[in-house]
Amino acid sequence: MVSAVFHTSLDTRGAGAKSPRVAVATIAPVPAIARPVEPAPPRPGYDWRGLALKVVPPIVGIALLIAIWAALTRNSTSFPTPGATFAEAVKVFSDPFYRNGPNDQGIGWNILFSLYRVAIGFGLAAAVGIPLGFVIGRFEVINHMTSPLISLLRPVSPLAWLPIGLLVFKAANPAAIWTIFICSIWPMIINTAVGVQRVPVDYLNVARVLNLSEWKVITRILFPAVLPYMLTGVRLSVGTAWLVIVAAEMLTGGVGIGFWVWDEWNNLNVKHILIAILVIGVVGLVLEWTLISIARRFSYDDA
Repeated sequence: MVSAVFHTSLDTRGAGAKSPRVAVATIAPVPAIARPVEPAPPRPGYDWRGLALKVVPPIVGIALLIAIWAALTRNSTSFPTPGATFAEAVKVFSDPFYRNGPNDQGIGWNILFSLYRVAIGFGLAAAVGIPLGFVIGRFEVINHMTSPLISLLRPVSPLAWLPIGLLVFKAANPAAIWTIFICSIWPMIINTAVGVQRVPVDYLNVARVLNLSEWKVITRILFPAVLPYMLTGVRLSVGTAWLVIVAAEMLTGGVGIGFWVWDEWNNLNVKHILIAILVIGVVGLVLEWTLISIARRFSYDDA
């Protein structure tokens, strides 16, 4: 906003003659009104209590377990103490990838070979089980055909399948992969089929009205809806696969974490057995957390 002030002066050119001079306008700027600055909203404080609830109880539980272990083995000569086991673990992991022949390799190589077998067997189970689950859930006739077979074969112990693999493949490594495959396929089939059967009927009716092909029904409607169920089956299957490989390698021999446990038992090295148990648990936990994170990424709960 500006204001104008006009000044007028008179010029005398004769007696009584008045002649106006040019009017000069002076414009004085008015300073703009400053807007009030709104204070920034306060930042929420860090949730230290929630962090403590997540961190402290696991630490306390682990400490309690170690204390009980130490108390029970204080006067024992056959079972190692936590301190002796930890000292041996430092030696084991100081050189985890050494090689002194086919039957004497570091724990790192044994873990990698076990994960390799799990990856192949689990991958084959996913390649077969997930499409089969879609077919079983989509077509009622096939569901009635396969349900008795799945109910019959699913409770069979994993190690019962190992002799069949040895008979067919004539080698320990493919037999172990076969055992992983046949034991980890069932959760993927069942969870995928259940997910397909729980897709709302309205979705399929809309697809029928639009004359969508079966491929488009699977890729556009069924797959997004079934994905959380499918990932749950995958998570259960990878846990089963990791359990099975340890038992299978104990029987088939070769290189692997299961064979390492059995070999250390033959050498009466209990410290290495305890280290292997810890390693098996940590690797299984990492696999579980990884798949849980993937499942949450595709979950609709937060939508």
